[in-house]
Amino acid sequence: MASTAPRRRDTPPPRTGGTEAETLRGFLDYLRASIAAKVEDAPEPQVRTAGVPSGTNLLGLLHHLTYVERATFLGERVTDWPGTFEAPAEATVAQVVAGYREAVEGANRVLDDCADLGAQVPRPGGKAPSVRWALTHMIEETGRHAGHADILREQIDGATGR
Repeated sequence: MASTAPRRRDTPPPRTGGTEAETLRGFLDYLRASIAAKVEDAPEPQVRTAGVPSGTNLLGLLHHLTYVERATFLGERVTDWPGTFEAPAEATVAQVVAGYREAVEGANRVLDDCADLGAQVPRPGGKAPSVRWALTHMIEETGRHAGHADILREQIDGATGR
């Protein structure tokens, strides 16, 4: 397949502050921005088209990560995790990207109030993980799916880079 999209210049990992919290948040924000950029200008309907036999598609990955952000940092309950991998048919790419960015902003507001990485993520009712665990999990989860998104986007139109 010939590339029709410009190749993006890869951005290096962030240079973060010296604390553990600044480092974890810096890398998470870097991955969040990377995957949102990978999706935000992807063409319809290819952004919804499965790129692999499992059915994974680019828009679905970002839709899923929106739910993971909300569950991890905002305490929202998710009863159908497999269903989060499919964006609603009526949702536009711009709406899914905006929803993801809103979830990230909400998560960051929670994190802004968490000075102790060993403390639990504030959550109404129920047991919550530590802030450290939540940040590490989100780096792993976002990084994993950002890698999937890199491959899916390149399959769609040849776009590479962050």
